[in-house]
Amino acid sequence: MITEGFRSIEHQHKLYSQGRTTPGSIVTNAKDGYSYHNYGLAFDIALLDNNGEVDWTIDRRWNKAGEIGKRIGLEWGGDWKNLKDYPHFQYTFGLSLPELRSGKAPKNRRQRLQEC
Repeated sequence: MITEGFRSIEHQHKLYSQGRTTPGSIVTNAKDGYSYHNYGLAFDIALLDNNGEVDWTIDRRWNKAGEIGKRIGLEWGGDWKNLKDYPHFQYTFGLSLPELRSGKAPKNRRQRLQEC
């Protein structure tokens, strides 16, 4: 199930602060404005157990989810070298975070289809 998509700058700041200046474990290396979530280009998932309950146990099912995401063109946080983020997927449209921070945005769907 999808647990989070777009993330506000304020929410990203709160998550980045966790484990650094506020209690809790570090959950992200991305400062506010430095996550594809902040631009609506990322989402997180949770896996469900046989009873339909969220199960955060890291096991081979996460690798399967990552394989499926990559097969359809998504980047998977489970492949990251530092702070693997198994629930995270993103599609950047080839845009870098500096481009997004400067105001560049993905072309609209019609423009992308016309280019195909």
